[in-house]
Amino acid sequence: MNDSASDENALEIDFEAIDFTTPHMALSSSIGKGLDFTTRILTSRLSESSHFENPLLNYLLNLNHQGENLMIKDTLNTIPKLQKALKIAEAYVSAHHKDTPYQNFENRFREWGFDKGWGNTAGRVKETMKMLSEVLEAGDPIKLESLFSRLPNMFNIVIFSIHGYFGQADVLGLPDTGGQVVYILDQVRALEEELLQKIELQGLNVKPQILVVTRLIPNAKGTTCNQELEPIIKTKHSHILRVPFWTEKGILSQWVSRFDIYPYLERFAQDSTIKILELMDGKPDLIIGNYTDGNLVSSLMASKLGVTQATIAHALEKTKYEDSDAKWNSFEEKYHFSSQFTADLIAMNSADFIITSTYQEIAGSKDRPGQYETHTAFTMPGLCRVVSGINVFDPKFNIAAPGADQSVYFPFTKKNQRLTTFQPAIEGLLYSKVENEEHIGFLEDKKKPIIFSMARLDKVKNISGLVEWFAKNKRLRSLVNLVIVGGFFDPSKSKDREETEEIKKMHYLMKEYKLQGQFRWIAAQTDRYRNGELYRCIADTKGAFVQPALYEAFGLTVIEAMNCGLPTFATNQGGPAEIIVDGVSGFHIDPHNGDESINKISEFFEKCKTNPEHWNIVSKAGLQRINECYTWKIYANKVLNMGSIYGFWRKLNKEQKLAKERYIQMFYNLQFRNLARKVPIPKEVPQEPQPMSTTPTKKAEAKAEATSKGHDAAQAKAEVPQTHLTAVPPKIESKLTSSGESSSMELAAKQSGDLYSGLRWLLPGIAFMFIIHYLSKYLEHLFTRDQ
Repeated sequence: MNDSASDENALEIDFEAIDFTTPHMALSSSIGKGLDFTTRILTSRLSESSHFENPLLNYLLNLNHQGENLMIKDTLNTIPKLQKALKIAEAYVSAHHKDTPYQNFENRFREWGFDKGWGNTAGRVKETMKMLSEVLEAGDPIKLESLFSRLPNMFNIVIFSIHGYFGQADVLGLPDTGGQVVYILDQVRALEEELLQKIELQGLNVKPQILVVTRLIPNAKGTTCNQELEPIIKTKHSHILRVPFWTEKGILSQWVSRFDIYPYLERFAQDSTIKILELMDGKPDLIIGNYTDGNLVSSLMASKLGVTQATIAHALEKTKYEDSDAKWNSFEEKYHFSSQFTADLIAMNSADFIITSTYQEIAGSKDRPGQYETHTAFTMPGLCRVVSGINVFDPKFNIAAPGADQSVYFPFTKKNQRLTTFQPAIEGLLYSKVENEEHIGFLEDKKKPIIFSMARLDKVKNISGLVEWFAKNKRLRSLVNLVIVGGFFDPSKSKDREETEEIKKMHYLMKEYKLQGQFRWIAAQTDRYRNGELYRCIADTKGAFVQPALYEAFGLTVIEAMNCGLPTFATNQGGPAEIIVDGVSGFHIDPHNGDESINKISEFFEKCKTNPEHWNIVSKAGLQRINECYTWKIYANKVLNMGSIYGFWRKLNKEQKLAKERYIQMFYNLQFRNLARKVPIPKEVPQEPQPMSTTPTKKAEAKAEATSKGHDAAQAKAEVPQTHLTAVPPKIESKLTSSGESSSMELAAKQSGDLYSGLRWLLPGIAFMFIIHYLSKYLEHLFTRDQ
């Protein structure tokens, strides 16, 4: 195989070549603040527009929900007409009490050309109208963002999370199933709550819908993952929709690793799109992808429907394995990185905006590159050379850090909310001298504060490192007890070599340093509510939480601990360094300098011993930091504002968006499809699927009540080949084209035919024409710039 790095004829991937008209940021401090930058660019664009061809006016004229106009009628079709009507309406509502319901003057507003959506009261309507008047008069980025945060343009959201077992109970710890599930369920609850509040303030009677779309797994291992539709707990209008994977033999019954998932995604995207349109009775307003598989499927669906798309990486595998690009071929049989890295490039370039948790996730630090930064340029020898994969200065990047569920993780001082039923069990968990499968070691002195850590037992989490620091430091051992929650105790039960080594090291440290009486090791705990109370019980001892990871992308346990009022010491490598203000709301520790870190912890507890108020000061500062920056409410508000602004930006740049999508579609068809076909399907013959239930409650009832009708329909679909596009029913097809604006896929189809048709022999010719076209455009751009 030839080395692509030195092969002049190697396939080169260059997304910047077709993205040269997109404005980019220049300052490192601006990375991750794409919404602010985009709003400034939009303000500038709007100030240059005429009274008769104003993009904002056109956008407002097209606002509707299921065909019903919102905010303004088509009689207000010029800026002068709109400004005049706004003055009359503002004067009118100013004469009313601010709490006057909109219904009291709705008819008068209709006479002036206004529809509902401005607000639920006279005061709210006046504020919104004033914002629009000021934006039309003179551009201001802050006012423009405030205006868009109030516009009725967001009702239905689709979230893709495909791999693993996505459920609400009994799934954590199953293959490929962990923090992403918790993140999304908390995200959905926050988004729905924010949507309901916004819709109420807009004066509308609309029920929002959120669908989390995942894979239906017939062999569900006792979970609800074989149920088609499941309401999400603590929500009113949100559901999990499960869609099966198909092979030529029928529905695939068993779990599939996230590394082997690629052959099924195209058919999954098609089936999901049809089902979503049926359930939502139209297109969603925003599609959010998660991880490689969900991001790719969200890209396919957003392109098909012409809908605003966001992606969340959670983890980009390219950064986890050293030289995984240069040595991709040696990883291919196990991980199929050729498909994964290609899918990641497609998704991040398709997205209208990218949600990240930290700055370091995008651009890294002085010591290590960011996860996205490693995709700027790289080579996969013998496959392709990525000249320009992604630009970290792209305004699509935004930081929106998640929070912790505040119904689970709340301050230890809220005595009335404490989950006291868990406290006897937690008392035994911490202090019982009995050793069993749940806990070993014991704590002799119950009066000592407890330093506490909870994580998986793998090398990067550095839990054994913390135990070693503690074991070797007599000063700290005299001040506090140490409690670790993670893994299990028998190394023979682990299938992970790294975890096995960590378990053995923990046992060695306990024996070598005689930690009995000062150290408690508790097996991994999966009950979130009991874990929340465990944090608070540690706070009752005036203890602290320690997160010593060698690197942590975000640090959700840091957020959880600080939410519960625990002073927190966390790694300076990764996200926790951004969460904690060192010495104020917590403390940074260097995982590569154990002596320095352990002395920092010791000094804190010595100070607390002489001045108990110091503990309270740090605890309160941590809570303040969380409430100001790291709550799900803040997150949800940011994401909905992004969806609103980037949705407008997408419409404003639809020609450029179409051009880029065509390039991406060629890359998908000519590269990704061929790579995905090489991923083997499971050798086992797919089993007959268990009947799919739409009843979300009891698992046994779900299986018993499933109807043969759904089973028969599934069998009929099994005859459709995996790579064949399922025909879209006429009712659904009408929904694809019902809006006033055609999707980018439809626009592309009008000019160059359906890229997913069987005429694949045309693709090389089309590719050649586009290369010539973009080269001429690029040269023209360079020439005019030099002039």
